[in-house]
Amino acid sequence: MENEAGALSRVAGLFSARGYNIESLTVAPTIDPSLSRMTLVTSGTEQIIEQITKQLNKLVDIVRLQDMTEGEHLERELMLVKLRVSNHQEREEVKRFADIFRGRIIDVSDLSYTLELTGSSSKLDAFVGNLGNIQVMELVRSGVIGIARGDKILNL
Repeated sequence: MENEAGALSRVAGLFSARGYNIESLTVAPTIDPSLSRMTLVTSGTEQIIEQITKQLNKLVDIVRLQDMTEGEHLERELMLVKLRVSNHQEREEVKRFADIFRGRIIDVSDLSYTLELTGSSSKLDAFVGNLGNIQVMELVRSGVIGIARGDKILNL
């Protein structure tokens, strides 16, 4: 999409006006500073997805649209999670979970550890689901980003 003011608003407005839900949305400039790459996750029947695709292609800000689910692709999401760790046993358990899920402890205080994890949404969900009695103080997720596998690229 074109990297200009109001472009994201027009995409969000299209979804809002038709009652479609955006489950995840990430937007950032590309190598070409005049373009941004938007990764948008939504759900619906085949007809609804087709309708969304047609409506998005009509927006002047959209340069090219690609449905990543139509081919092999890689998806990743970033999560930062702050966990309350009030004793040695909880600290060791969080360190063990970080190792198992290939996360990194990026901040430590007397009562908390903040971890960074990347991976599929299901991996991040599994991490949170396995914390047991460890209290989540705060959690933020980036939303999914994706790229086609192999030599296939999104070009204009």
